[in-house]
Amino acid sequence: MTMPVDHRDGPAHAAEQHERRADAAGPRFPGPDLAAFEAAAANVAAVARRTPMETSRFLATRLGVPVHLKCENLQRTGSYKLRGAYHRISQLSPEEQARGVVAASAGNHAQGVAYAARELGIRATIFMPVGVALPKLEATRAYGADVLLEGGEIAETLAAASAFAEETGAVVIPPYDHPDVIAGQGTLGLEILEQAPDVETIIVPIGGGGLASGVASAAKQRAAQLGRTIRVIGVQARNAAPYVPSLAAGEPVAVPVVPTIADGIAVYRPGVLNFEIIREAVDEVVTVSDDDIARALLVLLERAKLVVEPAGAVSVAAILSGQVIGSGPTVALLSGGNIDPLLMQRVVAHGLAASGRYLTLTIGLPDRPGQLARISELIAEANANVVEVLHTRHGSDMMITEVALKMSVETRGPDHSAHVLRILRDAGYDPVVGE
Repeated sequence: MTMPVDHRDGPAHAAEQHERRADAAGPRFPGPDLAAFEAAAANVAAVARRTPMETSRFLATRLGVPVHLKCENLQRTGSYKLRGAYHRISQLSPEEQARGVVAASAGNHAQGVAYAARELGIRATIFMPVGVALPKLEATRAYGADVLLEGGEIAETLAAASAFAEETGAVVIPPYDHPDVIAGQGTLGLEILEQAPDVETIIVPIGGGGLASGVASAAKQRAAQLGRTIRVIGVQARNAAPYVPSLAAGEPVAVPVVPTIADGIAVYRPGVLNFEIIREAVDEVVTVSDDDIARALLVLLERAKLVVEPAGAVSVAAILSGQVIGSGPTVALLSGGNIDPLLMQRVVAHGLAASGRYLTLTIGLPDRPGQLARISELIAEANANVVEVLHTRHGSDMMITEVALKMSVETRGPDHSAHVLRILRDAGYDPVVGE
């Protein structure tokens, strides 16, 4: 089956696909069936919270339909990963459990495995990259796992975990490409339909595909059982989006991964089983830029009072960037909230800039007293706020009688930023807007 990857194919195309799939027996997808998802839900309930479903009037105005936020950022360990990790580990035989489990992760999967193993009384060894964020490292250790730092990149960390498993017999817990993991993550799909029975569209982040494949399959099977259809849209970070070319090729293909703030979904190749399910059960896959994601984080902070990590906010980024066409009540899944405070500081600043609320200006000035004071007066007259100033005489493109004033200015948005620039230019200055 060929899957659309452009949002312009829209809801009409999706509905047509739904009608073809939803026969009397319901849709048939690879991987877990509805009974397996229901069993996983009963199992996962032992540790996973039933996270809130919030309403967003701001996003509803943008999309033109009711929008709900499924707040899995408020889950134990800070993400949905606990669901799949717990379900997979709980299915191990007593002999396998005695050997312990091992995983490789830079964050959410590590914490999910560590927490799940602790709850089940099983020893867990977690391999993490050398440069992992300190809060994620400390949280994983706090859940009782033995943490080993190996490799500068996740590929090296994965290799170290595999070698450990071969040497010790520990069972590898994969982050997404396993039926038990998919069943655990898919419990979110059932939960969404229980909390928002009228939902017609679900927007879900995609990395390797464990969450998207589970949610799409479980939700569509449940919806068919109820005699209705649901549209599922997957979202990837544009700098790490292997599903788009993979779906076009009809098989998983690898792509180079460019650095992205959404590191939680930055993978170079889809999971094998995940791809098969997503190809059949997800109606559209769209991508969002880092600027889109930064704006989404800012909106979630300001409008919903929610702290969400970049990977967890891509569903909202897809709405704000116009990648999603409104089609009935919509749920945007916020998959995680584990963000390093230092990264949050940078992302908020970037989000302000991307939203036109943070100007970085370079202004050439004659080297004489009073110029800095004059610029400050003009910006104050425009009701903007100077937050940082660098006054320098150094620069190869400057005359000896000139100085450069570099400053960061907070504004209320694009129109206000344009007003500030207009006031400076009317006063005879030539501000250059930069990064």
